[in-house]
Amino acid sequence: MAMDLGGGGNKGKKSPQPDMNVTPLIDVVLVLLIIFMAMTPAAARKFWVHTPKQEKEEVAQPPADPQPPLVLSLATDGTLMVNSVTLTRQELPDRLRRMFAARTDHVLFFDAADDVPFALAVDAMDAAREGGAVTIATLTTPLTAAAAGAPPPPLPAAVPGGASTGQ
Repeated sequence: MAMDLGGGGNKGKKSPQPDMNVTPLIDVVLVLLIIFMAMTPAAARKFWVHTPKQEKEEVAQPPADPQPPLVLSLATDGTLMVNSVTLTRQELPDRLRRMFAARTDHVLFFDAADDVPFALAVDAMDAAREGGAVTIATLTTPLTAAAAGAPPPPLPAAVPGGASTGQ
């Protein structure tokens, strides 16, 4: 640390004023700079990745589902339909029990018209639950042609390099 003993503006009084010595700070910064410059080439490592050779082949279409999904539709007037078969509220649980007995899954898709009262929709789902529906999935968009028995859309082709499309 340096000191200035000269009289600058104190009107005749000579008082010491400290000045900071930055030489040690610069020395330390330069030493760190040299260390980092020497370590940078050692830090840049190369990794070799061996990927399998890409062979393009057609992806076989999965077989069409022999059992179309069960869709419970509720119309504005309160009409219940299971896969286009009109049922009453009392017939629904018995009919669903028979349908689920022939299936391995107990999934039911529920589609109600937009202006159906909430209480009527809940009553229909309660009746479906009585019929053995374990999972009731509400539909927000209409089912595609796959529900009507048409084959599903083709699967996306493989992307070169082995990556999938991320669906």
